[in-house]
Amino acid sequence: MSRLSKVTLLQDAEIDLAPFEARTRCRTFNPNETLVDFDDSSTDVYFLISGDVRVLIRTRAGKEIILGEMRSGAVFGELAALDGIARSANVTALTRGEVCTMSASVFRDLLFASPTVADRLFRLLARRIRDLDARIMENAVLDLRHRLYAELIRLSIPRAGHDGERVVTPPPYHHVLAARIGCRREQVTREFTAMAGEGLIERTRGALVLTKPEVLQSRVAAAMREDERS
Repeated sequence: MSRLSKVTLLQDAEIDLAPFEARTRCRTFNPNETLVDFDDSSTDVYFLISGDVRVLIRTRAGKEIILGEMRSGAVFGELAALDGIARSANVTALTRGEVCTMSASVFRDLLFASPTVADRLFRLLARRIRDLDARIMENAVLDLRHRLYAELIRLSIPRAGHDGERVVTPPPYHHVLAARIGCRREQVTREFTAMAGEGLIERTRGALVLTKPEVLQSRVAAAMREDERS
């Protein structure tokens, strides 16, 4: 199996990937290694073969905001390949892994050669725009508490064997959550204490359990409606 066939964008794409893989460069990376940095002039596209990375942006004042994490099978750096503009985000490794890089010209050849890949890329970009729109709305209208509720719901998955409960695994660090929603670590810690007191969350080995996610969702929805009425 070729390396590129492990990438979600390229799986079962009904195209011979070998000529394109021959024009890529693959290497391993280590935890905390910067793969892409702000204002990097490179226009390469990165295919994450294995490992986890974190994507963040930086304000003019130097404040860093985490946009999210990517796992094996993901692709990043495609915007610079499409428009040639300098990078707007930083991508840093969370674990050891392997990445393959493809030049913008080869990536565009791949898109033109495969309508399936092009369609998947369009859908991927549309999904990322919708996700960013949702976060912009939350940051604009929600207070810290409700932004935290929304982020925990977004990070969580259903808890196996426990109907109605959701889990965030591994449990998120408070400073990471703070960087995701634009606040200080101490504020997240304070909100977690309040949520635990209400029985909304609990910690287990290796996970943060949202015991009443429907309550968090209803509170976020109510806060959104309240803003619309104001």
